[in-house]
Amino acid sequence: MPLDTTPILVGCGDVTDMTTPVEQGRSPFDLIAEAGRLALADAGAPGLAARIDTVAMLRLFADTSHRFATKLGTSTNPPKSVAKRLGIDASRYLYTWNGGNMPQYLVNKFAEAISRGEMQAAMVVGGEALRTQHGVERRGLDDISWREDPGGEPELIGDPRRGWSDDEDKHNIRAAITLYPLIENAIRGQRGASIPDHLKSMGKLFSGFARVAAENPLATRRDGFTAEQLATVDGGNRWIGFPYPRLMNSNAFIDQSAAFIITSVGLARELGIPESKWVYLHGCADGHDHWFLSERPEIHVSHAIRNGSRKAFDMAGKTVGDMRFLDLYSCFPSAVEIGCKEMGIAEDDPRGLTVTGGLPYFGGPGNSYVVHSISEMLRRVRSEPGSFGLVTANGNYVTKHSFGIYSTTPTEGQWTREDPAVLQAELDAMPKVPYVSEASGPATIETYTVMHGKNGPDYGVVYGRLKATGQRFVANTPSDQATLQDLQDRDSLGRPGTVHREDGRNIFVPG
Repeated sequence: MPLDTTPILVGCGDVTDMTTPVEQGRSPFDLIAEAGRLALADAGAPGLAARIDTVAMLRLFADTSHRFATKLGTSTNPPKSVAKRLGIDASRYLYTWNGGNMPQYLVNKFAEAISRGEMQAAMVVGGEALRTQHGVERRGLDDISWREDPGGEPELIGDPRRGWSDDEDKHNIRAAITLYPLIENAIRGQRGASIPDHLKSMGKLFSGFARVAAENPLATRRDGFTAEQLATVDGGNRWIGFPYPRLMNSNAFIDQSAAFIITSVGLARELGIPESKWVYLHGCADGHDHWFLSERPEIHVSHAIRNGSRKAFDMAGKTVGDMRFLDLYSCFPSAVEIGCKEMGIAEDDPRGLTVTGGLPYFGGPGNSYVVHSISEMLRRVRSEPGSFGLVTANGNYVTKHSFGIYSTTPTEGQWTREDPAVLQAELDAMPKVPYVSEASGPATIETYTVMHGKNGPDYGVVYGRLKATGQRFVANTPSDQATLQDLQDRDSLGRPGTVHREDGRNIFVPG
């Protein structure tokens, strides 16, 4: 029998809304509170809301990136705005820093706090109303405001550092749609694949995600795209950042929210939460690779996924083969490809790599997608008592990683985990690449991308190596259409050229 201090997840809820007219101007706080009500109802204990002492909310994209900033205003205390709608009077309100890893990070951290008696129950919530936000702003509905002041300020949790370096910033290398294509082309180089063959491979990989989304009533794209459709670049599937067309990118402009509740076995028993709702965290880990992509010796490798997943499996006393269900973080194909390689999972694993459908097809609600992953994983392992499921979470650019292994099978003895600092020390000790900020002379392309706008190629990005020293540098290319088109049409990995300094940036001219 599990100890009273054992942490368990007891309630979950999800909302996907593609139909409410944007003119209603429903705020993200209203949308997220709806998921919170579903999570409370799922737990099946009327007294649970009164015992929740912590409400944690994933950072809204509007507070994360200027690309998603809103003129509609926001709350001075977002988690408290949600809590007030639910009648929850918590003692702590937490608002995360950015990162798709943060939902699983919160589970791991809160499980530890509950096992130590430092917390009795927490609700984790997240969501986005970017479909409504975009529609309201596009139509100029000036009477709609999301400004509110529920009182106080939230505690901030997570890592506030931005995910790109000053050099990357100077070269317009700062968004996921730019950095993940750089990772993808590095993977293609490691595999020795041609551009057409690798595009087909990515289409095949993500068609499996699209099939799951087609059967998920909460998914936003339920077309069930085939591998051929995903790999065909046309007017409805134009290039975003080569080699990714639109349908291989996370789908952010949606209205989705999710919530789950974590508490102790003792409180669940006291409140009468049915044991059929209890899900145990058997293994977990948190760690990050070298912070900037340009620091990593091998762009197609993640030591944090390799070592962190091993820590989680060891804690659970399980292997990846013991997992009945998987949900691998899937903002872009490269995130899945690296995850599979580092954990020893085949890309065509018959179990499937997702329980939701993935960020491009289920929906990519900013920092909170993994709240949905966890919520769906709870339902899956409940549906097959004794089964195990793995959730992986990724923040920034294959940078920050969190892992959770779930089952209805009780954990044994006192719940404890290794101090995450042990794993982080291992990761910090990994070597960094020789790097130079200002580059000049003969060089070769290590990886690259061509970024597109609606009318075609916009600019080129290169991670290169100086021939004389082997040092890495970041650069842009000349922006004329002929250069950009040639860079994309030819396999430019390993391509020679020269780099020079111009107006504070490195410019690589392909040979």
